[in-house]
Amino acid sequence: MLSRTATSIARAAATSTAPRAAILSAARTYATAADTKPPVALYGIDGTYASSLYIASAKTSTLDTVDKSLKSLKTILDKDPKLITVISSPTLTPADKSFLITEIQKAVPGASGDKNFKNLLEVLAENNRLGLLGGIAEKFAVLMGAHRGEIEATITSAQALDTKTISRLEAAIGKSKFIQQGQKLKVVNKVNPDVLGGLVVEVGDRTIDLSVSAKIAKLNKLLTDAL
Repeated sequence: MLSRTATSIARAAATSTAPRAAILSAARTYATAADTKPPVALYGIDGTYASSLYIASAKTSTLDTVDKSLKSLKTILDKDPKLITVISSPTLTPADKSFLITEIQKAVPGASGDKNFKNLLEVLAENNRLGLLGGIAEKFAVLMGAHRGEIEATITSAQALDTKTISRLEAAIGKSKFIQQGQKLKVVNKVNPDVLGGLVVEVGDRTIDLSVSAKIAKLNKLLTDAL
């Protein structure tokens, strides 16, 4: 079903004959308030959009709804990388963008009725930044995790770790000084063959590099300094 959705959106961008609509004269801005301030500071363009979306959604009590919509959209994008190419095309006309927004809303459960999600799509389309949707979804997930009192620990390994190993690491990290009382630990395993072996553990802004590649780099430096 995901592939059919991606194909539908791609076809819509290529063949849309809907009446052309003028691009809105100014990007929408989201209201700010102290009680809707994002729980953590994010950086980068995708982080700025994610933070603005968080504020708008908090104001309308739709954080969970938007979170689910972005997660569903991220799944669609991850399943078909070609879709990113389609929505990132600089040659999309205003009519193409309008049609894409409609198709994305249809593809994402619950998105059609959420004003904030639609506003985000329209702002991104106006600025030729629909290609940032995947990054925005990731950054919004970080905000929601902080909102729920979660702290994410990213464990990078050369190969995917089995459930037992992840559970042991989760228990160890949970007992460490990195996790404060009341925080919920969320462990994510990422695979990167470049680490060669061992692990790289990131908790918040702290990094523990126990990878083979790091040890090799350290050894190379020692050898270089000795020569």
